[in-house]
Amino acid sequence: MLVKVYGSAVFGVDATTITIEVNVASGIGYHLVGLPDNAVKESSYRITAALQNNGYKLPGKKIIVNMAPADLRKEGSAYDLSFAMGILAASEQIKAINISEYIIMGELSLDGSLQPIKGALPIAIQAKKEGFKGFILPEQNAREAAIVSGLDVFGVSNIKQVTDFFHLGKQLEPTIINTRETFFQDLDNLEHDFADVKGQESIKRCMEIAAAGGHNIILIGPPGAGKTMLAKRLPSILPPMTLQEALETTKIHSVAGRIKDNVGLLAQRPFRSPHHTISDVALVGGGGYPQPGEISLSHNGVLFLDELPEFKRSVLEVMRQPLEDREVTISRARFTVTYPSSFMLVASMNPSPGGYFNDPDAPVSSSAYEMQRYLGKISGPLLDRIDIHIEVTPVPFDKLSEERKGESSKSIRERVSKARSIQSERFLDLENVHYNAQIGPRQIREHCQLDDASKTLLKTAMEKLNLSARAYDRILKVSRTIADLAGSSQIQGEHISEAIQYRSLDREGWLG
Repeated sequence: MLVKVYGSAVFGVDATTITIEVNVASGIGYHLVGLPDNAVKESSYRITAALQNNGYKLPGKKIIVNMAPADLRKEGSAYDLSFAMGILAASEQIKAINISEYIIMGELSLDGSLQPIKGALPIAIQAKKEGFKGFILPEQNAREAAIVSGLDVFGVSNIKQVTDFFHLGKQLEPTIINTRETFFQDLDNLEHDFADVKGQESIKRCMEIAAAGGHNIILIGPPGAGKTMLAKRLPSILPPMTLQEALETTKIHSVAGRIKDNVGLLAQRPFRSPHHTISDVALVGGGGYPQPGEISLSHNGVLFLDELPEFKRSVLEVMRQPLEDREVTISRARFTVTYPSSFMLVASMNPSPGGYFNDPDAPVSSSAYEMQRYLGKISGPLLDRIDIHIEVTPVPFDKLSEERKGESSKSIRERVSKARSIQSERFLDLENVHYNAQIGPRQIREHCQLDDASKTLLKTAMEKLNLSARAYDRILKVSRTIADLAGSSQIQGEHISEAIQYRSLDREGWLG
C-alpha cells in the first residue's frame, strides 16, 4: 500500500514542503531515497525501536521511502515521526485517512518520546500558506509554531499520542497563544539596566547617540574600565522591536535551533558576543549545510566583538560586506541562501597589547612599535564602517562607592525612540534607509547641511586634530543624530563639536 505523509525542509530562513511517499510491498528490505543525509538514513534504527516499545513493529516486507522533491538534500533527524507514521499507515497497522492534511515532524527517541526540532516557525508559516489543516510536532516547539494564526498546532510528547489521534480519533489539544499580548507583555522585561552603571556619564551619552542613529561604535580603554558592562546594556536602550522585527528574529533563531523550549516569539533584541577564536564561517554563516552565523543571529540587535584586535584579520574582513548590505548571501554549486544581518556593531579593545596607553604608573607598558602593530590589526575599511570611537577611562573610587543610582534604561530608551521616529519620517520615501547610520553621500549633502560657523568649526578641528578624510562623513552623520536627540531640525555648532569628540582613532598617534 502507498501512503503520502508531509514534512518540511528549511533552506535559509524559509521552508519547503517535502512529500514523503511510503510504499510497503512483498519482498524484504528498507530503502530510503531522495537525497537524505546520514542523520536521515539512521532514522530506521530509531523508528524500529520506537515502534517496538509502543506495541507496533516494522513490517518484515519491502519498504520504500521516497522524499520528494528528490533533488533537494534532506538533513537532520526531524523526519523520524513522518517516516514512522507513513510506515504504520502503509502497513495498515493504523487507519489514517486524513494524514495528508497535516505536516508531521519530530525526532524519535528509542522509547517513542519526541525530541525538539529546528525551524518550527518557518515550517508553520509555509504549512499555513499551503493550506494544511494542522502541524503535529514535539511539544517543546509548540509555542514557537503557534505564533502562526490560522493553523492548528498540536504539540505531542510521544508517538502513541499521534497514532491514537489518527487511529482511534482521540483529540489532541491545540496550542493557542495570543501572540500580540505575549509580545507586548515581554517588551519591557529588560535583563540589564543602565541604572546599574556607576559614573561613565559621557560614555552613556555616547551609547545613547549610537542607539538613536543606529551607529556602529568602538570602545577603547584599559581592562576593568567597564567596556563590556556598557555594551551589554546597549540593547536595553534601543527602541522596542516591532512585531515584524520580532518575527524575523525568531525565524532566524528557530532555523539555528537557538530558541529555548516552550518559548514563543522573541520580544527582546538579541545580544551576541562571540569569542575571539571564532572562525569566519561561524561569524557570517555557511558550512556544508549552511546555517546562520553570529551576524545573522544578532539581526535587529547587537553584535559585540570584545577585544577586537584579537580576532583573526580574515574574520573581521568577511564582515565588511554584510555591514554595508545588511544581509549575507551564501552560495553553493546547487543553491544559494540569504540570511538577513541588520545589526549594530559594538566593538571594544585595549589601547595597547598590555592594556594601558600613555600611563606612567601602568603595571604593563608597550613600546610604540608594539602598539602600532596591535592597532594595525584593524583594517581601515572596517574602521570606515564604525561611526563612533570613544575612550573609556576607569571609574574613580568616589563614583564607585556612590549609593545614588544612574539614569534608567527606560528613560534613555524614550529619548532614543523619539529620535528614531524623527528619522523614520525623514527617510519615509527611501526603501533601504531607516536611520542616520544608513545614509549615503547624497543624503548627507541633503540632510546634513551646515551654516558658516559650523563649517569653520569643523574645518579647524580637522586641521588641528589631524582628522582623516574618512572622519568627515562620520562626524556629519553623528552630528545629525545629536541634533535629532535635541529636537533640532538644523545641525548647530554644539552638535558638530560633540560629534568631533567621538573620532578618537582618527587622531594622529593612534593609527598609522
